[in-house]
Amino acid sequence: MLKIITHPNPILRQKAKPIKDISDAKLQKLIPELAELMLKKDGLGIAAPQIAESIRLIIVRYKDDNLAMINPKITSKSILKEIDEEGCLSVPNIYGQVKRCKKITVKFQDPAGKMRKMTGEGLFARVIQHEVDHLDGILFIDKAKELKKADNE
Repeated sequence: MLKIITHPNPILRQKAKPIKDISDAKLQKLIPELAELMLKKDGLGIAAPQIAESIRLIIVRYKDDNLAMINPKITSKSILKEIDEEGCLSVPNIYGQVKRCKKITVKFQDPAGKMRKMTGEGLFARVIQHEVDHLDGILFIDKAKELKKADNE
């Protein structure tokens, strides 16, 4: 079973490497395992660096499915922003208010190698921005205001 690494692990601060070979067996095995871990931990998204794999792979919940994004790149962001609470599996029991773009467009490759482009709004856009930040070594605590511990702590 995969294990989530937590802050201050230095891998979380590295810029993840682009994935060159999408057909790589290790990568194809990792995608469903990462999705399963995200669901098990009740996350809305997860990035490969969170399991100490410094590669540009994220999984996000989308409608009733999990969407694997390989080498995701946000190509446009709305001027309008909104502030909402975020947390992170790699920064357990800490929450904070983070300002993010309301709407984004992201380009990525799917696990079959097909180039895709999607526009997302609201929570879906927020999750993608959060996970892409992981690929660049940025944690939500770097952007958050009013950090607080979970009530159950």
